[in-house]
Amino acid sequence: MSEGTRTAPAVRRLAAQPFGRFWAMLVKEFIQLRRDRVTLATMVSVPLMQLLLFGFAINTTPRHMPAAILLQEQTDVSRSILAALQNTSFFDFRRVARTEEEVDAALRSGEVLFAVEIPAGFEKAVRRGETPALLFIADATDPVASASALGALNEVTRTALAGDRFAAGTASAPPFEIRQHRRFNPSGSSQLNIVPGLLGTILTMTLLIFTALSVTREVERGTMENLLSMPIRPTEIMMGKIAPYIVVGLLQAALIMGAGVFVFGVPMVGSLALLTAISTVFIATNLSIGYTFSTLAQNQLQAMQMAMMFFLPNILLSGFMFPFSGMPTWAQWVGEALPLTHFLRVVRGVMLKGSGPADVVRELAFLMGLMGIAMTIAVTRFRQTLD
Repeated sequence: MSEGTRTAPAVRRLAAQPFGRFWAMLVKEFIQLRRDRVTLATMVSVPLMQLLLFGFAINTTPRHMPAAILLQEQTDVSRSILAALQNTSFFDFRRVARTEEEVDAALRSGEVLFAVEIPAGFEKAVRRGETPALLFIADATDPVASASALGALNEVTRTALAGDRFAAGTASAPPFEIRQHRRFNPSGSSQLNIVPGLLGTILTMTLLIFTALSVTREVERGTMENLLSMPIRPTEIMMGKIAPYIVVGLLQAALIMGAGVFVFGVPMVGSLALLTAISTVFIATNLSIGYTFSTLAQNQLQAMQMAMMFFLPNILLSGFMFPFSGMPTWAQWVGEALPLTHFLRVVRGVMLKGSGPADVVRELAFLMGLMGIAMTIAVTRFRQTLD
């Protein structure tokens, strides 16, 4: 009796048992899942990452935000006001400016988000009961981050000099007033904050996916062998695959910026040429990272999963959805390692503040450094794949 004849009854018995067929399929799927370690890791790590980020890193009421102080006089009253502002826990005075130009430069570059100017003769005016005003400047490009801090200023006018019997006012007449100046977004429009941020977010999502699938698609279609048989170096392959998507990314950026300016009314205060140049660096950085994922993944599904795993912290920790200054220190360190964080500062700075090359040089250096690291890993990994 042949082997096929002997196994036929066993197959028929298994086919006649619904639970047996179900159990066989269940075991097969678990074996397949165990072999696909990237998918298994994604299923476990994504919920944990979301829980960690939303539970610990996300804070819609940021505190200890960087601020500058411009003192036109050094008096007990000015020091009391400064102490009262610090006690609100919203402000962290990291810079003492000497001129108004230094204050403007610090706000334009994003070094500080707030600035306080106490004019000369302020103490004398307080003690005479003249109710003088001090100037409080806020970077309002992120209305969510500045709203809570600006709301705490009314309490400062009532409590700052409560212990000074010579300068204390009454509940109806505080000893001084604070004049708020919302820079770069006087109306507090959320569109001026979200629309420029969408430029970096959309580019990150689309370009990561495009390039993450580039190498794995070649492998699955069997065209990689033909490509490797040609006299071409790994660096040349990577540059050849990235270059077309740089053009695509610039077209996407032009469409988004055009819609932002002409549809949503976002101003273009700074240099369009500067923004285009830094956008090109940002696009190349994301393409390099996506190419790295394509050399690590074994198939297109894994490449897609890696891209989404990288996109999730980008959108949550970059300052796009939640105030960057409200995150704990460890989350800010993670955010500093993400290209979207630096590009958001650049695009909002150039479009809304009129930032120049000197104001964005730090962010440009970070982007170029991340691009160099990603390209090095991609080329090294691709050579290992060839071996």
